[in-house]
Amino acid sequence: MADRLKDDTDLKLESLFRSQPVQDDGFSVKVVSRVRRRIWVRRLAMPVALTIGTLIAAKPLLQLASAIPKLLMIVPDSMSGLDNLPLSSLPQNTTVIFGAMLLFAVMMVGKMLED
Repeated sequence: MADRLKDDTDLKLESLFRSQPVQDDGFSVKVVSRVRRRIWVRRLAMPVALTIGTLIAAKPLLQLASAIPKLLMIVPDSMSGLDNLPLSSLPQNTTVIFGAMLLFAVMMVGKMLED
C-alpha cells in the first residue's frame, strides 16, 4: 500500500527522471581518456625507473664484481674452504652479472605482462 501512495517528493523525483539528461559536452570522454593516460603512466613509471637505475648502477656493480676476486686473495686458504674446487669450473664475473641482469629483465617483463 505504501508503494501506491506518492507524496510530493516522489512526484518531483519521477519528474526529474523523466526529463532529458544534462549534456556533458564531451566531459565524460575527457575524464575517461585522462584516467587511461594516468594508468599507462603508472604502468610504465616503475619499469623505466628500474631500467635507469640499473644502467646507473651497472658500472659500480662491475667494479665491485672485479674487486671481489682481489679481496678473496687476502683470505687465507684455510678459511676459504675452496681448496678442492678448480677455478675453471667457476663462471666468469661477467657471465654471472649478465645472467642476473637477464633474469631481472625477464622478471620485469613478466610483471608488466601480468598487469
